[in-house]
Amino acid sequence: MSIQLIGKKIGMTQIYDENNAIVPVTVVQAGPCPVTQIKTADSKDGYNAVQIAFGPQKEHRLTKPELGHLKKAGVAAHSHLAEFRTAGAPEFAVGEVLTVGRFAAGQTVDVIGVTKGRGFQGVVKRYNMDGQPDSHGHMTHRRIGSIGMRQTPGHVFKGKKMPGHMGQVRRTVQNLKVVKVDEAKNLILIKGSFPGANGDLVVIRPAKKAPAKKA
Repeated sequence: MSIQLIGKKIGMTQIYDENNAIVPVTVVQAGPCPVTQIKTADSKDGYNAVQIAFGPQKEHRLTKPELGHLKKAGVAAHSHLAEFRTAGAPEFAVGEVLTVGRFAAGQTVDVIGVTKGRGFQGVVKRYNMDGQPDSHGHMTHRRIGSIGMRQTPGHVFKGKKMPGHMGQVRRTVQNLKVVKVDEAKNLILIKGSFPGANGDLVVIRPAKKAPAKKA
């Protein structure tokens, strides 16, 4: 059954592979993630899903409903909860702990994270536009310029690339290779980079669109 883990992005580094070639990797502390709730299509929830927790936390920092929910599952206080759907009835049990041991080196995974927030930015930085001439006498160098066509159509189209808030959106990077798994330290090393600042939460799952292996 497909599983997902919540983890914390530690940062990037590099290691050497068996051919002594440098491989850039991102280190993620993923799990342990205890199962806190099982949802099935036959229950009042009406769908199949597994809820997991991540990040041990002091009890007094949780609300009473949050603490009661975790104690009902026999799980210690955690700071984060996440849920992932399953195709059929979940094969996990409440209280079961999911670890990075469920992933293996060489496996391809998808990583879901939130990009770094850049605040309000203009179109040059936000969309890589060229801007306007820098020649003598020109007054607008990094502005967008014309955004409409007078009476026809007489309005600005939806989705027009304009200045605005940049970043801080959910993004998924697909088909990244797992280079190494350290189950003792709950670490997983993934080749390449993915969105998020160091310390941000990410979700790791088996690749949904993994390329077919050649015969």
